[in-house]
Amino acid sequence: MAKTQTALLASGVAETTIFVRLFTVLRVFSGLVFLSNGLAKVFGKGSYDLGFFSFNLVNTSTARGILTGAAHRTYIRPLGGFYEYAVLPHWGLWSVFLTLAELAVGTGLILGIASRLAAVGGLLLIGPVWIMLWHANHYLWEYPADLFPLVLLAIAPAGRHRGFDSRLAAKFGNRWPF
Repeated sequence: MAKTQTALLASGVAETTIFVRLFTVLRVFSGLVFLSNGLAKVFGKGSYDLGFFSFNLVNTSTARGILTGAAHRTYIRPLGGFYEYAVLPHWGLWSVFLTLAELAVGTGLILGIASRLAAVGGLLLIGPVWIMLWHANHYLWEYPADLFPLVLLAIAPAGRHRGFDSRLAAKFGNRWPF
């Protein structure tokens, strides 16, 4: 009987270890998405062609186009109006904010620094756009593929494995909320 309990305990530990590692990969990958888009805004370049591989990132002009389209097409007038009358007319200021926010979210997730807060920050950046485009007949999984990992990372303390959150938690007596 003791061998069976030991095997079950070992199995549970192995499964937990796998999930912790998977959350770390999810955290770093999500961070790379935000960091790369933030860097695209810093360098002002969104299209890349490496010969064997080409891709796009969301630079400042692309972000403005996405927000403009979402604000004009949404049926949620208060949210669309906020973007039309507060964000887009002052795009210079908001584009700097967006760039810094994406860099902060990306860095926080990659390094595991306040990773839950970083995930919430990412949700606050792309969540309103997704809400404004609910009715727009887009590819079903376009935004949920970004949102769902961030929701999981906002719930789980993923920065405590291979991240600075583990050191901060130890420093604050395991009361580190992120």
